[in-house]
Amino acid sequence: MQLTALEVSGYRSIKQLAIEVGQLTVVVGANGTGKTNLYRALTLACAAADGGLARALAEEGGMPSALWAGERPKGAPARMRVALTMAPLRYAISCGLVPPPAGVFALDPDVKEERIELLDENSPRSRPVELLLREGGSAHLRDEEGARVTYPFALSSWESVLSQITDPRRYPVVHQVRQALRSVRFYHQFRTDGDSPLRQPQVGVRTPVLAHDGCDLAAALATIREIGDAAALDERIADAFPGSRLGLDIDERTRFAVTLSQPGLRRALAATELSDGTLRYLCLVAALLSPRPPLLLALNEPETSLHPDLLAPLARLLRDAADRTQVWVTTHARPLADALAADPRARLITLDKKNGETRATV
Repeated sequence: MQLTALEVSGYRSIKQLAIEVGQLTVVVGANGTGKTNLYRALTLACAAADGGLARALAEEGGMPSALWAGERPKGAPARMRVALTMAPLRYAISCGLVPPPAGVFALDPDVKEERIELLDENSPRSRPVELLLREGGSAHLRDEEGARVTYPFALSSWESVLSQITDPRRYPVVHQVRQALRSVRFYHQFRTDGDSPLRQPQVGVRTPVLAHDGCDLAAALATIREIGDAAALDERIADAFPGSRLGLDIDERTRFAVTLSQPGLRRALAATELSDGTLRYLCLVAALLSPRPPLLLALNEPETSLHPDLLAPLARLLRDAADRTQVWVTTHARPLADALAADPRARLITLDKKNGETRATV
């Protein structure tokens, strides 16, 4: 299964946007053009699969703040819709405001409709086959024998059907979509301040997937060296920091910490001594060389805090990662976008804004 298209409407600055997704998708644009909104729309669809839709929306101000901020036709309902095509399936979720009286949970979404459809890849114009239709609190879907049935329980209005219909044997298609969306991995913030977990020793356990905030960086890098592509790890470190060597410090409590030996220095530098950019680059290496690649690995502005000299090594790291998984990169650094666009698998999407509306040029 591969993500091939993303459609977003009614979300913040995005009135209506549909883009094709490639093996290496690069979204570029100036500040304020809606790059992060497009990235967040993708995260919301994936949060729905884990039962985290309401919380994810609450973290950005709740449903009222998430809706399209521009004018809409008189009488048209306020709706946010996100659709993902993972050939041959398409999943779509549509949310609106909680109807009055909303009570104390007025910031929650009210899921109006969800669909899972089977597309005919050989005949794109043909009518898709409906595998699930959720309207409000009820759902009609296909069971394990392909028969259309009605789900016998009422659905909670504030969360996706994907997090509520969880029987993989009885409803295999719902399970397949849920597992696909749960496997998408996002990285958009690595704390590198003095108190950051990245700079402190952490108990070491095998870590094939770096945590979203990079807190288990040392263990993730050690895991790559043990069961992943150790040669690629050394190559990416040398590419970014010529002559340097990555190390691991393990204390008496089996806590791991990153070290980096550099030419001309008589001792290795501890994580507490490394620059913000160096630590962030090491996190990107750990994320992109994961021994357990996801369906899609999405990064929001990975160039943050990096010295301009690291953009070329970062581009090479991202292109190499696209050999193992789909990669989505949101960036405002045009040199990075251009370097990635040189890859024949890359799909470059340039965003701008007109009259408050995010628009895309491919």
